[in-house]
Amino acid sequence: MKFQVNRDVLAEAVAFAARMLQSKPTSQILSGMRLVADANSLQISVFDHDVSAQTDLVANVDQSGTALVSGKLLNEIVGRLPNQPVNFEVGENKAVITCGTSKFELAILPIAQYPTLPPVPPVTGTIDGESFIAAIRRVSVASAKDSTRPFQKGIQIKATPTSVMLTAADPNRIARCQVPWLGKDVADETSAVVLTKTMQDIEKSFANLGEVSISIAAEGERGMVAFQAKNRIVTTIVLNIENYPDIDQYFPNNLEESAVINKQDLMDATKRVELVVSESEDTIRYSFETGSVQLESTSSENNATESVEATLTGNPTSLRFKPWLFHDGLSQITSEFVKIEFTKNQRDPSRPGPIIMSSQMSKDAKSPDTYRYLLNPNMLKR
Repeated sequence: MKFQVNRDVLAEAVAFAARMLQSKPTSQILSGMRLVADANSLQISVFDHDVSAQTDLVANVDQSGTALVSGKLLNEIVGRLPNQPVNFEVGENKAVITCGTSKFELAILPIAQYPTLPPVPPVTGTIDGESFIAAIRRVSVASAKDSTRPFQKGIQIKATPTSVMLTAADPNRIARCQVPWLGKDVADETSAVVLTKTMQDIEKSFANLGEVSISIAAEGERGMVAFQAKNRIVTTIVLNIENYPDIDQYFPNNLEESAVINKQDLMDATKRVELVVSESEDTIRYSFETGSVQLESTSSENNATESVEATLTGNPTSLRFKPWLFHDGLSQITSEFVKIEFTKNQRDPSRPGPIIMSSQMSKDAKSPDTYRYLLNPNMLKR
């Protein structure tokens, strides 16, 4: 195998594929990156039986062939090559890379032992890429880092006839965001849960690529979801979750009680009061009153209070929240104002339930933004 390729194009393609490699692969073979050169085209791919990534680029191919080399090492080398054409040639035992005055010899891994790339399922639908990328970023803040419950380690992708709903949850919160399909509606409703880390890798890899096509094949023992944009394809197995919780029940429509607050003012106030929050007193009390919301944190040694203007609809209420969880939700609100809606505890309506944050264009005007962030209050301390 022998080819020449543009250095920047190669570096971008290799970095994309390397991002999908496991940090600790179960075997040396699965740490490899496969290169297939043929007819002035170079295909780069990785696959570890769970996640695959592949991309194609133009190359001047003098000799067709296939080679498997260390993906991590190739990524590190290509990223540091000078800005000159890259020559790649494979002998019996080595792959030789030359670029300007740089020369590297890489060991060849046994290609016969490398798994075959999985077929891509039929496309379910196509969505706007930037909206999809933003939705992944915004909901992933609510995904659990160390939960023992599988569904909390992933992001649910729910395809409805008109849109895709992304949802993530941990024991304290739920975040969700809806993205409409482009073009025709989807006939059937289907869903799958994908590891949050994989979705975050897709977020980084599919930015600025335009439309994204999604394929969901969740049936069978090894369901699969595929994402395609321009010359990039990623496939991933889905988490085996028989009964994903009914999230819709936690987001009732037409809630009667709410507060509308300037987002930045509330975020700044939260950060200031958080400065005196101790490990034992890890919450801030938010008292929603007519005309304002009062923030307070007290401890045996330090305390802080803040007041932020608010437009309250309904009865005054006082709730405690962990400030970093409260801030996570605010940070994903994209409008000038945030609307905080108050729900009732489903088991005991006399007690307060979670709050739901959403974007608000102004004090009186709703936002078309579909992002919702649900946060449970801390009920141990009132």
